[in-house]
Parts: sequence; C-alpha cells; structure tokens
Amino acid sequence: MKLYSILLTILALPFTLSAFSVDKSGNLDTIPSVFMIGEHEFEYEDKVQECNKLLLEVCQDSMELAYKHWLLMLHDMEIYAESQKFDIKGIKIWLNVFWNADGSLDKLVYYPKPNSRNTDFTKLTAFLEKFLVYYEFPLQYKSCFAHYGSATFPTFAKLYLQEQP
Repeated sequence: MKLYSILLTILALPFTLSAFSVDKSGNLDTIPSVFMIGEHEFEYEDKVQECNKLLLEVCQDSMELAYKHWLLMLHDMEIYAESQKFDIKGIKIWLNVFWNADGSLDKLVYYPKPNSRNTDFTKLTAFLEKFLVYYEFPLQYKSCFAHYGSATFPTFAKLYLQEQP
C-alpha cells in the first residue's frame, strides 16, 4: 500500500507542477498567469502589493499617454483575437494587468461586467493566456507595473486614434 501511494505521488507530480510557473527571477509562481478576480485571493492581494507602480506613473503622470497605451493594448488584443478566430466582440470586463519591467505581460486578472455578452469564460481565459505569451507592451520601467481598468470590445480604437493630433 505504501509503495502504491509513493508511485501515485510520483505520477501526479508533473501534473501538479504544470499548474505553476517560474517567474523571471527563478521563484516559483503559485498563481496562474490568467484568472478571474475572486480566485486565488491571497496570492492576488500579494501581487497587487508587490507590483504597486501604476501605468500612469510609468507614463510620467500623463493621463493621455497612459490611456493611449491602454487602448493600443486592447486594440492589439482585438487584432490577436481575430487572428485566432476568437470572437471577442461584446465582451466587457474589468481587467487588472501586471507587466514585468521589460514590458512583457506577467498576469491578466479579469472579471466580467454584468452587461457583458454571455461567453464561455474558460475559453476567454485560454485566449488571454495565449495573448499574454504573444504580446509585448512597448513601455519598460525599472520595476513591474500594473493597471486596473475597463475593457470593452470592440474598442473602436481606430476612431479615437484618428482624432489625435
């Protein structure tokens, strides 16, 4: 019986470890890259405390520049969704994004708004996991940084950007 327990543990270990990742500093990261607000509460709170620089601060407190970068990222997400044949139109979410210092995405944490299109959120999570690996933000900073905001698709980013001088 003891041998059976040891064997079962050894066989399950790779599946258990695949739920975790290693961050850039080599530390074991115990929360997934993409999840809904309300899941992994304590780890999420730790992440918010750890990564407390805001996109606005990275943009030298320029609301216009911060919004432009946020909108461009959401627009790139829209373009990526089209390339992946994932219908993102009608999805409305609160989105907390954590970036690494080099501009790569670290975590995407979201929660659907009440007026969002009904969708399979496991598929949305899978899409966001792919986007997280694919996308690199054009800004870098001396530490990680974050932004909590609203995302509505379609973004109509082209209309907004055309109006800019």
